[in-house]
Amino acid sequence: MSTHEHKKHAPRTVTIAIITVSTTRALADDASGQWISKTAATAGHQIVHHQVIPDDADIIASTVQSVIRNEQPQVILISGGTGITPQDVTIEAISPLFAKVLTGFGPLFAQLSFKEIGSAAYLSRATAGVIEDTVVFCMPGSINACKLACRELIFPELGHLVKHVMD
Repeated sequence: MSTHEHKKHAPRTVTIAIITVSTTRALADDASGQWISKTAATAGHQIVHHQVIPDDADIIASTVQSVIRNEQPQVILISGGTGITPQDVTIEAISPLFAKVLTGFGPLFAQLSFKEIGSAAYLSRATAGVIEDTVVFCMPGSINACKLACRELIFPELGHLVKHVMD
């Protein structure tokens, strides 16, 4: 079946959980998470969870597992903790949970980022994969990075991704 056929039979709306990883932000000033929530809801998707958690690998992993178990989102969008500072541990927390890795997401995100911010784009370790029946994206926490990842890579494929996971 062609990509066009897959997309034609894909769900138009999905359930989404949003997790922001930050030790400096709260839900009220989570610009990236709020933008993701508003944009996804405007597109007709259902937000089933939105939370800000600290940069702690154990908390990140347990929160994602708990959200999957209790809220059963089809997609989790995680912003923050993808850089290279010692505090950036999102990738270390999430990668071991992946049953499958979407290996194209990180390089495509870096390529798009390069056009906007130049060589600093390779400092991000953005990644994506599947945990149980949930597609999980890990992207940088900046609002511009979230907008880029969501507009160009994530939102256009949400239904298509979910259809593949459901098959």
